[in-house]
Amino acid sequence: MKKTLLICDCLGTQSIDAAALSAASGLECSRLHTGLCQSQIDLAAKALATGDVIIACQQEASRFADLAEDIGAPVPDFVDLRDRAGWTADTADTTAKMAALVAEAALTHPTPKVVDVVSDGVCLIIGAPEAAFAAAEKLADFLAVTVLVPEAADLPVTRNFDCCIGQLRRASGTLGQFQVSIDAFQQVLPGGRGAPTLTEPRDGAQSQCDLILDLTGDTPLFPAPEKRDGYLRADPASLPAVSDAILAASQMVGTFEKPLHIRLEPSLCAHSRAEKPACSNCLNVCPTGAILPAGEHVSIDPLICAGCGACSAVCPSGAISYDAPPVDHVFCRIGTLATAYRKAGGQDGALLVHDAHGAEMIRLAARFGNGLPAHVIPLEIDALAMFGHAEMLAALASGFAAVDILLAPKSDRDVLQAQADLAAAIGAGDAVTLLDISDPDALSDHLYDRAVRTVQVTPPILPQGSRRQITRLAAKALMPDAQITPLPAHAPYGAVLVDTDACTLCLACVSLCPSGALVDNPDMPQLRFQEDACLQCGLCTNVCPEAAITLQPQMNLTDAALSQVVLNEEEPFACVECGSLFGVKSTVEKIMEKLSGNHAMFANPAAARMIQMCDNCRVQAQFHSTDNPFTGAERPRVRTTEDYLSKRKDH
Repeated sequence: MKKTLLICDCLGTQSIDAAALSAASGLECSRLHTGLCQSQIDLAAKALATGDVIIACQQEASRFADLAEDIGAPVPDFVDLRDRAGWTADTADTTAKMAALVAEAALTHPTPKVVDVVSDGVCLIIGAPEAAFAAAEKLADFLAVTVLVPEAADLPVTRNFDCCIGQLRRASGTLGQFQVSIDAFQQVLPGGRGAPTLTEPRDGAQSQCDLILDLTGDTPLFPAPEKRDGYLRADPASLPAVSDAILAASQMVGTFEKPLHIRLEPSLCAHSRAEKPACSNCLNVCPTGAILPAGEHVSIDPLICAGCGACSAVCPSGAISYDAPPVDHVFCRIGTLATAYRKAGGQDGALLVHDAHGAEMIRLAARFGNGLPAHVIPLEIDALAMFGHAEMLAALASGFAAVDILLAPKSDRDVLQAQADLAAAIGAGDAVTLLDISDPDALSDHLYDRAVRTVQVTPPILPQGSRRQITRLAAKALMPDAQITPLPAHAPYGAVLVDTDACTLCLACVSLCPSGALVDNPDMPQLRFQEDACLQCGLCTNVCPEAAITLQPQMNLTDAALSQVVLNEEEPFACVECGSLFGVKSTVEKIMEKLSGNHAMFANPAAARMIQMCDNCRVQAQFHSTDNPFTGAERPRVRTTEDYLSKRKDH
């Protein structure tokens, strides 16, 4: 069934052409309402009860969801047309933009994967006695509180919460499963008169808790503390901050759903091979420490992962990918916005990528300022850092003239800047811009004052496939005449250069290459390379015993990158016994030159000749040699029946 779009001009404050929007979006539009959430809510109820609808109002989504529940109708989808398109100072027609937003909202959004996290409310409060005990008194009615203070000064006599003395040396874990280690640990004994009595101090005390309230004002216990679930930190000198932390702690009891942000395919990971290091991109950018080495690949603790998405953007092999929602859904949203905008007659659209912080800025700019220009199409995603060079290039190659990324106060700027620089080198040029703007009016002014760019790609691509495939497809569309483009250092695309004078064709690089970019030839000594598959992980350079390999970051857009080329080859050596080919002729000759007559084990010509034999012939020659140092005593002759009969005759 085709969905119906319920539209409303919000008390006459925006202009919507229902007929044009219906023609552009392909959806049936209702008549234009003016107070759908108030005076005309009966019409909304009727529409909810009779069909599959999309309501063009995000502000009152909860009101319409409650209405659907009251009448037993399914909860509708919502799309914000007012703040993102209708409320604008631009005099240009916004129908094409609205059609793009409606088409994107009509997509089926995948359900995120979640895992249950259970918190029983066991809370550890650390800090100076005054602040810690005051917080404990307020939380004692909601949580099972233990206060850890550094010294035994005026310990309260109370059974509302537990007190202990010590120094917190180590903490790990997350909400519901924190592990702590305490030195100089002393507990309060429950009995006795007068001041509380303490146990003898001991180091290395271990304990568990569900959440930690840190009121020390010192260095955080964890990297990126604001992203660690269950770890609440406040400056004890700030009463509002302490009050907010106490309120948040009081709510952390029960079962919570933790999204599984990242999907890991260990078989694709190029972290290491044979204990030799290679790619560590994800380890370098993870702010929470959720990613750790695990042999030849990495491991991700989903409970510590905060879902920033930076690892997905920098992973060269696709072993790590964002999964809430999946990366291919983001590409689908980009393609849908671009296609719908173009088909509705829109020209030279600019994609504005933002998160929840940017969405609030857009709403404020629309309500109190000039809003967004008609050609700027917003795309809200949960994690800005996951929008890497592949997504930037895909947006440009799909038909957008520019890509703006609106940074939030806690955005991973370094990761986004590196990805933007890589996209610029691959073909985006200056079409990708990071907007570090925190004022809604300044955002509007910047977007209105900037010159409108024209679309670079005709015809646009359809962004489907892996991130590497889409990057290559977009690069060819953006630079149709380019062949080989140099890239910044540490780019995940490039060539392998081999010093043929130093290379001995030992093929150690082939056996350990995680992507199969380096391969051998079973018929002759040959090192072959397929550039399209190379991750530039550096493993081949680390394992090469002759230091004959170097990396050259570049984007090869010719068909040669898709086929194998020979990097080094030599003449094989023929076995002096059977004539079968084995090894490399120059290597065998070098070994003969170094060992024949110069080493005790190869002093005689027969032993030296074995170097020039294949494996089978060498074993045969070794077995039949007369001066073999490993030869034992002569084996006794096998006894036969005749031997037994002759012995019987002798007796």
